[in-house]
Amino acid sequence: MSILVFAEQRDKKIRKSAKEAVSQGRFLADKLGQEVAVLLIGSEISTQVAEVEKYGPHEIYLADNQALELYNTETYSSVLTGLLSQLNPGLILMAHTAMSKDLAPRVAQRLGAGLITDCVDIHLNEEGISFIRPFYAGKILARMKIATPMQFVTLRPNAFPPAERTGKTVIRRLDISLDDPRARTVRIDRLESQGPDLTEADIIVSGGRGLGENDGFALVRNLAELLDAAVGASRAAVDAGWIDQQQQVGQTGKVVSPKVYFALGISGAIQHIAGMGTSKCIIAVNKDQEANIHNIADYSIVGDLYDVVPVMIDQLKAVP
Repeated sequence: MSILVFAEQRDKKIRKSAKEAVSQGRFLADKLGQEVAVLLIGSEISTQVAEVEKYGPHEIYLADNQALELYNTETYSSVLTGLLSQLNPGLILMAHTAMSKDLAPRVAQRLGAGLITDCVDIHLNEEGISFIRPFYAGKILARMKIATPMQFVTLRPNAFPPAERTGKTVIRRLDISLDDPRARTVRIDRLESQGPDLTEADIIVSGGRGLGENDGFALVRNLAELLDAAVGASRAAVDAGWIDQQQQVGQTGKVVSPKVYFALGISGAIQHIAGMGTSKCIIAVNKDQEANIHNIADYSIVGDLYDVVPVMIDQLKAVP
């Protein structure tokens, strides 16, 4: 089963989750005795080849064209479909991002391929390859197999730690011929982000209704800055207008799997847990000792966050 990884880039920088996908592709290829290829799509992206090479792909295909500078469903799916038709790999891996949620189903449908999204683990045994993904807001983990010869899988960010590998990589440039799309992407406006991307961050500091007011997020941001962490929020804090919806973690927000998740003033509603329950370590601060967040936290502090968090900040500042 040969493997192709679509390595997503943004603003000519390879996303952390894409590196994880490339690394996992190489790991599976070694186990299967196959080779792994990577597809890079964009404009002037040759500068990113060295970054991808670190994770050991056998081949890198460059689809470099000015018309591909900004993501467009039609142009990107056309390039990906064309390469897949040429290579006919058994497994296509992508990071589970907003782009792949749009791109993977479209291309899989075109090629009659099966698709599993938001995979958190992969098993290889004598029975073949199977994929683990959460269902019902993370209450269960299902092991699934794809019956079609070509298989699409998207990988949850932070679920597959990347590992650098050595080896020779062959670079191949694709001859791109694109039809005029029915709609063009003129520009992409993004909110100014301070700190790491929420879905890819190793550490997240989230605030909830327990902050009591909009100004409470200043405390959240102070702690996040010291930890080089991303800032998240519960739906209650977003609905109150204290922070933008882009920072919402949960069933109706973003699903995250950081190494460390700070839940400050968050009660732990099941909808929120659905978005962060796979965090490696959960640290909760809530003065309500009956709050559900304490039941899933690895470390719980029952106390007023306005008393506890400043002490955390002072201790971090004292570290040389």
